[in-house]
Parts: sequence; C-alpha cells; structure tokens
Amino acid sequence: MEKTYYPKAKEVTQDWVLVDANDQNLGRLATQIASMLLGKHKPNFTPGVIMGDFVVVVNAERIRVTGNKMETKNYYHHTNYPGGLKTISLRQQLEKHPDRVIRSAVWGMLPHNKYGRQLIKNLKVYAGPDHPHQAQNPKLLA
Repeated sequence: MEKTYYPKAKEVTQDWVLVDANDQNLGRLATQIASMLLGKHKPNFTPGVIMGDFVVVVNAERIRVTGNKMETKNYYHHTNYPGGLKTISLRQQLEKHPDRVIRSAVWGMLPHNKYGRQLIKNLKVYAGPDHPHQAQNPKLLA
C-alpha cells in the first residue's frame, strides 16, 4: 500500500508573480489568478495546503469586459441597517475602487471557508502601474 504524499511547510515555496491587467478580460484573468493562488500550476499541488503564489495585479482600472456589463453588472453590499442594501454598477466601481472589481471576481472562484480567506490575503491589487513589492522581485506573468 502506497502512502499519500502531503507536502511539509518547509517544502512549499511561494513565489511572487506580477500580473498586468491592462486590456485583459476580467473573467479570464480572474481564473488565472485564482488558479495561481490555489497553487494548481505546481506539480506537487495538494488541496487544502497553502502552496500557491503571491499575486500582484497592476493596472486594475484598465480591465475590460464584454457585452453591456459596464452598465448591467452590479455589486451589492448591505449596511446592516433596515433598507440598507447598496448597489453600485461596474463602471462606477471601476472609477471609485478598481481594486475591488478584481478582488471580488477572484474571491468568487476561491473556496468560501478559512482556506479561501487565507488565500485571498496573498492577492495584492493596485489601480495604477505602480506597486510597493519591488523588493520581492515578482516575476512577470507571460
């Protein structure tokens, strides 16, 4: 009988990856980012083990969507007061908080539990082309 391989903490290496969202399709980019956060691109991928890379996304404000989603796609949040449901369209969200657009798209593709909450912390999203992670030497995603 063969034993199941389970990677130890010291065997896991987490790299830093830089993703340029300029003229990228939102959904297709989010699937790539979610896969990298989970570590599915690594040969020793094990579900439930944090082995994915840190992902830095720049130019989030320059993301693209197809069709009429700029006006019809809405983001909702509730203030926890009666009648406190707030709605904002994708176009308004991109003007006000462009980082939240990519973050919410990626969050929808991650597990909604403790594991997913730990993984989303490895995602860093910035509206413009600058980021404060030069010291980590992120590799540019091809």
